[in-house]
Amino acid sequence: MQPLPDDLAQNRPGDAVRRKIRELQPNPVLRLIDRWRPDSEIRSWADGLTGERLTGRMLDRLRGRGWFTLHAIQWASGADVDHLAIGPAGVFSVNSQRHRGKTVWYGDTAITVNGFSTRHVAVSQAEARRISRALTARCGVDVPVRPVISVVHAAKLTIKGVNPPVLVLPVERLAGVLSGLSPMLLPDQVARIYAVARNARTWAG
Repeated sequence: MQPLPDDLAQNRPGDAVRRKIRELQPNPVLRLIDRWRPDSEIRSWADGLTGERLTGRMLDRLRGRGWFTLHAIQWASGADVDHLAIGPAGVFSVNSQRHRGKTVWYGDTAITVNGFSTRHVAVSQAEARRISRALTARCGVDVPVRPVISVVHAAKLTIKGVNPPVLVLPVERLAGVLSGLSPMLLPDQVARIYAVARNARTWAG
């Protein structure tokens, strides 16, 4: 396996998922076949990869507006952060969730998919707290991180609640909503946090 880059700005959206798929099936021909088998674990991962690639493309539209984005940030444990957006409105950990053709409902504290409860909100909140601790430790100042869930290819997304703990958005609205939030950071603060976040050593703990 190739070593991971020290500069995480080199990562493409979904790189961690690509590595997982290659680990599950090293043979490229069989890997392609497995992507179309309904009961294949690789097909499930490939669906997730599609969601991460689309979310990444939407977030990358923020570049050039004072924002920076990172993708597939891997912790030492092997877990990864789908996306990180850093800009005037703050720092956002973005988790991609692809629910193709399904009905997604978000209340104040939970998300259901076709009526079944998920742990999306709790997982996103825990991830944001962990990212905040890592960035705060390396930056030397408090770095709050807001969790975001990008919903991809849902048939319907309903959001209830005035001030939900996690920002849940259809993937198409990601860039527009984040860029429209009130500024919280100065350009030099954004640049400093990004410099820390793109360094793989930040996530080695």
